[in-house]
Amino acid sequence: MFRNLKAYLEALEARGELRRVPVPVDAELEIAEIADRMVKKGGPALLFERVRGKDFPVAIGLFGTRDRTAFALGVRDLDELAERVQTLLALEPGKGGLSALLKLLPKLGDLRGFFPKRVRRAPVQEVVHRGEAVDLTRLPVLKTWPLDGGPFFTLPLVITKDPETGELNLGMYRMQLLDQKSTAMHWQLHKVGRKHYEKARRMGRRLEVAVAFGGDPVLTYAATAPLPPLPGVSEFHLAGFLRRAPIELARGVTVDLPVPAEAEFVLEGYVDPQEPLVEEGPFGDHTGFYTPVDLYPRFHVTALTHRQSAVYPATLVGPPPMEDAYLIEASERLFLPAARLVLPEVEDYHMPPEGVAHNWVNLRIRKEYPGQAYKAAMGLLGLGQMMFAKVVLVTEGRVRPGFAALLEALPHLLPGRDTLFVRGPMDVLDHSSRSFAYGGKLILDATRKLPEEGGEAPFTPRAHPDLPQDPEVQAQRQYPGLWLVALRKERPHQAWEVAERLLTAPQSEGIRLLLLADWDTGLEPHTFLWVLLNNIDPERDGRVLRGASGPVLVLDGTRKLPEEGFHRVWPEKAVMSPEVKARVDARWAEYGL
Repeated sequence: MFRNLKAYLEALEARGELRRVPVPVDAELEIAEIADRMVKKGGPALLFERVRGKDFPVAIGLFGTRDRTAFALGVRDLDELAERVQTLLALEPGKGGLSALLKLLPKLGDLRGFFPKRVRRAPVQEVVHRGEAVDLTRLPVLKTWPLDGGPFFTLPLVITKDPETGELNLGMYRMQLLDQKSTAMHWQLHKVGRKHYEKARRMGRRLEVAVAFGGDPVLTYAATAPLPPLPGVSEFHLAGFLRRAPIELARGVTVDLPVPAEAEFVLEGYVDPQEPLVEEGPFGDHTGFYTPVDLYPRFHVTALTHRQSAVYPATLVGPPPMEDAYLIEASERLFLPAARLVLPEVEDYHMPPEGVAHNWVNLRIRKEYPGQAYKAAMGLLGLGQMMFAKVVLVTEGRVRPGFAALLEALPHLLPGRDTLFVRGPMDVLDHSSRSFAYGGKLILDATRKLPEEGGEAPFTPRAHPDLPQDPEVQAQRQYPGLWLVALRKERPHQAWEVAERLLTAPQSEGIRLLLLADWDTGLEPHTFLWVLLNNIDPERDGRVLRGASGPVLVLDGTRKLPEEGFHRVWPEKAVMSPEVKARVDARWAEYGL
């Protein structure tokens, strides 16, 4: 446990996991490019001590590796999170009499700190700016990608209260800086903050909002966690459970909301549902693509409070791997025991970074009867934010990293028989779904097949050294059982025409999965899979075609055209500009990194 952000930074520095950058840097793009390079190579967290034109330093990369995330959450390894939750779920106070009750006592220590603690004095309120004194532009809010609509707050802990029940919610929703006293509030369709907003709108009243930055990094994690709706339980309780000490909360100076006493900054204010929505975006999001301009509520800031020597925490999202991958893994581990309670056959699951959370879930089960893979996958799709999962790969072996898991699955996966397309809710950030927040999903049953399921289909995966030449194929590569193809798309349905030609070649023998993407994707497997998973609506873009040795599952991960039934804007990848890259290259020695 860390009392606050500065305690965490000091601990990271003592471990050699924090580097200070003493020279002036820009909040617009420069910090993001430096941070991206560091997280991609598993480097340390960074503290930018001098940000041009701003009043505060910036800390970034706080969760930049798996080990650092575990350290931030107070565990030796992220798997320990599952162990702690499993211990709690084993509590059975109604069974076994006095002896059983005595056995529970050591476990009850895990609940120490579960309930927040109210305090009167808060370090985050050492400096208070109200009304006209509020100036958000003095904060080092980062612009992280060239086409972003402006600077965005990327680690905000957004606090609201249900207008009807009074239940608190702590969530993380990006906020675009609009002017000195207001931001956009990115409350997506399925988020709890959006539900509070809609209730306030129906009741004809404003919704008070407080936004904190910093504090114990456990609290920052808790704001990202997909906590199921439990009466009387908020993310403050989850943070207290994880840190084994209560989160200290003080009353806001202009809002009737609790704020984390040990935070670095707090923005207080309101959202008025009667006001017109404001344009927000574009934004280079965690998908690695830009989300387009859309309409969201305006957050009016009535007070800005902060510590005397505050540090502004930020993160960077974009093409994987990014540090959000480790926060996602923490949630995997934390909620695994609860998933097992509902789905007893589940042994483990993993969301590979290539899937940027919801696009790909590897699920390992203990199989006992026919059809169980589909039962488990559909059950998983019914659990909270798992409803957004796009591709679910079900296996019985170890849960392996993404690409390796796919190769190991192919001998047990007969396309057509062992593939199932369904439809359901999609993340609103998914740009490829057939319509907004609704699209296709794909379940891949790579478990051993029982006689009732048709038994195992003999198959020897192959990769051929010499591949067929096709005038529309820019690059291609085979792995045992899998074929990656990049093409320059110029007309509707071109990918299917290319796929059908390639599958008539002898080199399609021993192939069960053919994946197609645009020419600029490259053939590095992890990047290829990241782009493809972002670019498919599985039901629309998946077909089973015939190859030299049997059925082949083909997925079209190219950009979709209006003639193919896609009428929204197809987004660009989040890519840093050459000018910023060159500037960072030239200054790298100055940074001392």
